[in-house]
Amino acid sequence: MKHPVLANRNRLIVWWLVWLFLMAGQSLLFYYAYGNFSNIGILDSFISLLIYSGIGLSLWYPFSFFNSGNVRVTTIISNLVLSGIISVTLWALLTYYIMQGVLPENNIYEGYWEATFPYRIGTGVFIFGLIVMSYYLFVSLTNLADKNAKEARLESLVRETELKMLRSQINPHFLFNSLNSISSLTVTDPEKARLMVVKLSDFMRYALSRKDEQPVTLQSELENLRLYLEIEKVRFGDKLKTEEHIDPDCLDFKIPVMLLQPLYENAVKHGVYESTETVKIYTQAKFIDGYIEIIIKNNYDSAPSIRKGTGTGLINVARRLELYYGNKASVKSMKEDGIYSVTLCIPRQY
Repeated sequence: MKHPVLANRNRLIVWWLVWLFLMAGQSLLFYYAYGNFSNIGILDSFISLLIYSGIGLSLWYPFSFFNSGNVRVTTIISNLVLSGIISVTLWALLTYYIMQGVLPENNIYEGYWEATFPYRIGTGVFIFGLIVMSYYLFVSLTNLADKNAKEARLESLVRETELKMLRSQINPHFLFNSLNSISSLTVTDPEKARLMVVKLSDFMRYALSRKDEQPVTLQSELENLRLYLEIEKVRFGDKLKTEEHIDPDCLDFKIPVMLLQPLYENAVKHGVYESTETVKIYTQAKFIDGYIEIIIKNNYDSAPSIRKGTGTGLINVARRLELYYGNKASVKSMKEDGIYSVTLCIPRQY
């Protein structure tokens, strides 16, 4: 692990500011101990805390070594006590001999040293405790940040896996239906079967080329959906009609790849397939109050004998929207007067 102070410029500035504050506090304490204010006291506080700041920076390395891995609490405490004794002793000796070397002969430092010595040791122990606590705090914050980062990566991986799983439910469902239709057409209308194979190939090329979950433009998605509907028109002929009203400003809007596919599949399955009349699939897209509103609706046979769907496609779309946009996007469905409609609202800027 990098040094928490030396590796960051802002922390290094704060580090020295704290030591200036400690120097002022030590000067006041020694003034109380010595009985009067002396220029020696300012010089002593400056040199002693300059030395201690260097010792404090170097303490990180034994601290990080002793606290790495599974170490018993008693061992950690012993190491801290030993480090504290060595640090305070080294600090006091260096301060004493450097001050003696800096000051001229016949100075009053001996008396000053003796008067302030008990307070000096207490200050050294106190500062050592502050250094150790600050390092423990840094380690705890770093571990917490690493834990949060790992949880975020895990959540992202789970989210991506679920998105891929939801998307994987789309292609096989449509592929199996198309292959069954081709199988039937090879007997009744081989030319239509050939045309359907070509269009299916183009459709699957688009689907398989989007291996990741990166969003695509609405224009790209609509082009692929038109291809899907052309495949279905080969099967149903004039029974299937389409109509679009797309605001040109919406074409560059990005949505999750193949998000709308299950809705069109439902329209074909429960509208065209189960109806004896012509079914029109209507698509509309426009911006409203910072949201893009996409409406897909179709007429259907409301006879009570028609079997109901499981709702898997709609649940799939709702879940993908939730994973992408949280609670900022919504999907609603409604049946009214023989018209089934699904409305998606997706935030314009996300």
